[in-house]
Amino acid sequence: MKQASQNTIAQNLQSIREQIHQAELQYGREPGSVQLLAVSKTRPIEDIQSALTADQHSFGENYLQDALPKIAATSEAAVEWHFIGPIQSNKTRLIAEHFDWVHTIERLKIARRLSEQRNPTLEPLNICIQVNTSAEASKSGIAPEETLPLAKQIAALPNLCLRGLMTIPAAATEFEQQRQPFRLLRELKDDLQTEGIELDTLSMGMSNDMQAAIAEGSTMVRIGTAIFGARLPRK
Repeated sequence: MKQASQNTIAQNLQSIREQIHQAELQYGREPGSVQLLAVSKTRPIEDIQSALTADQHSFGENYLQDALPKIAATSEAAVEWHFIGPIQSNKTRLIAEHFDWVHTIERLKIARRLSEQRNPTLEPLNICIQVNTSAEASKSGIAPEETLPLAKQIAALPNLCLRGLMTIPAAATEFEQQRQPFRLLRELKDDLQTEGIELDTLSMGMSNDMQAAIAEGSTMVRIGTAIFGARLPRK
């Protein structure tokens, strides 16, 4: 598996951080209000170690079996691990045991399993509900109108902390088109808060639409390609 050079990753991280900072200023966001999540799926452990050297400590993984060796290899470092892939019922125990965040909750059954399988001696598992803001049949996530009932149920579960909402919208090239699904998610978060659901996280924006996401209130952008280069094939 080809790894990116340590210098390249460090330079890319610096560039992305500067772009985030400039977008925060441009769109009236508080400086430092947008967290960078480095999406390390398919990348070798050496790339993660290079990013750690460049002071990146939050990583997102889509595939449990790929993530576990990376988590083990960085156990001595201060790393925050985010699960950002689809979740099968038979994978919930290991996710509950090894991750700090899960962004892709769309079923109460999965949330309940994570709650039951999270060791109560650990910090509560941070949860985002995935919302299908583009109404694409091929995309995961629940419909916006189904979010409030699920949020109320998850908020009541022990060993979990409902933090916010996540979306992966349909690809768009025009800036205003990119903003629309992110605006929908921000408005949905506002609606949930008026119903008494306390949320502080909007996980939205990737390498190609980060600016639009920050303009609409993203608090966490998930960046892979712009940091590590083109996605590698899985082994």
